[in-house]
Amino acid sequence: MTAIGAPPAPGQLRIGVAIDIPQPWGELLTRRRAEAGDPAAEYVPAHITLLGPTDIVEQQLAQVEAHLAAVAAAHPPYPLHLRGTGTFRPITDVVFVAVAAGISECELIAAEIGSVDELVRNSPFPYHPHVTVAQNVPAEALDKVYDDLAGFEAQFDVEGFTLFSHSGEGRWQPRRDFALGG
Repeated sequence: MTAIGAPPAPGQLRIGVAIDIPQPWGELLTRRRAEAGDPAAEYVPAHITLLGPTDIVEQQLAQVEAHLAAVAAAHPPYPLHLRGTGTFRPITDVVFVAVAAGISECELIAAEIGSVDELVRNSPFPYHPHVTVAQNVPAEALDKVYDDLAGFEAQFDVEGFTLFSHSGEGRWQPRRDFALGG
């Protein structure tokens, strides 16, 4: 998820779904993103996106939450391993921490979340779970964070995901957590 400048249209709600990166790693990765000069670090804590910024009609929120609860209930908690860095260059100027284990689980959950009409998004890129640590910064800053976090490693269990909303200003706000396995 990224910071979105324009607010959602009247009657609409901008949402996203993500896996928060637990402490101490989440704070470290968010801080490293800020140190790289990435303006989104102020608005977006370290996470793995399951559903990127999506505008829905406000009256659809209860239906979306019911769908997210069903998706979460259908998947057990799973181990996730973050290791090293990767990049989407030259397609996009992004450096990320790579998901080394738990990729399939993220992909399955993300696909199920986006399987209802209200949450279908047209993306120019296939889904690839990762933790962005630099974007919209000069090449030198991308190179530095790529090198600095090359040895990064974290392992934790993913026990749920969070529905966030964004008004077009400030940080993404958590709305509701969904526990995996019901």
